[in-house]
Amino acid sequence: MLIIYRILINFIFLLSPIIIFLRLIKKKEDPKRFLEKFNFFSEKRKKGNLIWFHGASVGELQSIIPLVEKFEKDKNINQILITSNTLSSSKIIQKQNLKKTIHQFFPIDTNFISRKFIDYWKPSKAFFIDSEIWPNMIFNLKKKNIPIVLVNGRITRKTFRRWKVLNNFSNTIFSNFDLCLSSTKESFRFLKKLNVKKVKFLGNLKFAQSENENLFLDKRINNYLKSKRAWCASSTHDTEELISGMAHLELKKNIKNLITIIIPRHIERSNDIKNNLESLNLKVHLDEPFTKIAINTDIYLVNSYGKTKSFYRRIKNVFLGGSLIKHGGQNPLEAVRYGCKILHGPNVDNFKEIYHFLKKIRVSNKIINQKDLVYNLKKLLSKKDNNKKIQKKLKTIGQKILNNTYKEIKL
Repeated sequence: MLIIYRILINFIFLLSPIIIFLRLIKKKEDPKRFLEKFNFFSEKRKKGNLIWFHGASVGELQSIIPLVEKFEKDKNINQILITSNTLSSSKIIQKQNLKKTIHQFFPIDTNFISRKFIDYWKPSKAFFIDSEIWPNMIFNLKKKNIPIVLVNGRITRKTFRRWKVLNNFSNTIFSNFDLCLSSTKESFRFLKKLNVKKVKFLGNLKFAQSENENLFLDKRINNYLKSKRAWCASSTHDTEELISGMAHLELKKNIKNLITIIIPRHIERSNDIKNNLESLNLKVHLDEPFTKIAINTDIYLVNSYGKTKSFYRRIKNVFLGGSLIKHGGQNPLEAVRYGCKILHGPNVDNFKEIYHFLKKIRVSNKIINQKDLVYNLKKLLSKKDNNKKIQKKLKTIGQKILNNTYKEIKL
């Protein structure tokens, strides 16, 4: 199976100039740094111990920033290398005040390129985040006797079934990990079945992420919201915007000055969403380009990236999408850290342990349909927003998970 994988990855390598060219046109690659994916490094390795973290994209890197900050203070560590695959994730690292840490784009996983990458950076330890598994890199790290750790490991039932189709291949890959720290109890069980030598469940590192105190809404929208009762439908998928729109129509019969904020998962759908909502006779205002917001606006539709957290900071009642359809849900921890109460549909298989915990501490509630959504929002919108105790509890839990993880993986 390894031979087949190497043939496929080499074929992708041959196509990579075309793929990267197309991504450059779409502004999904950094024109000054894309050659890092071919081992043309833009940073230099310093003398001494270097540890390496790899995560696919924004979510994975955000989850390890508190951990990286701990290693920044470790006198045994001279340099920290973080790699990722996406342009947006590289910007996350650039925004942090990290002195020992550098970012490079992850190289294409051919046998030759992965060997050269390891020979140049010579990591004392390699950490893969979440479910990032690259066979050639893992096999070549093992050949160099470099310890390999899976941090905040997440194996869903769906991905486990895929790995088990390639049973011998997957067992060989996972047996190379010296330690796997699972983010959920379910992942712990699946990793055990995938032939990992040492597995521990410490909890989800995303509990340890801290909210950004410097995120605020534009003054104009913030001032507008002062006279409104607002709720937010976030990370919505197709049909969930219409459900939210119909819920708004029902709620405004009893709630004065109501406005619904909709933040779609894929903002390129914004024009279609706007048209669908307007077909319900709803007055829709687009976030960009900025124009004066009419006093009788029903729906404020966010059609630009990077504003979700700012809305969570301001609006405390949130319906999280991808859950009334069969998508698997969205991670609720980001919203909860800002003190939000969460409503979600029944389809949250990707984060069911987190939702189960949030239900226990009365932060989240499951809804089945539009009627349920309306019923729960009526109750939430009639109460004052006061979730400081919840935020404090989550911070305590997150700090414990962070400290235990650091103890397990430090040099």
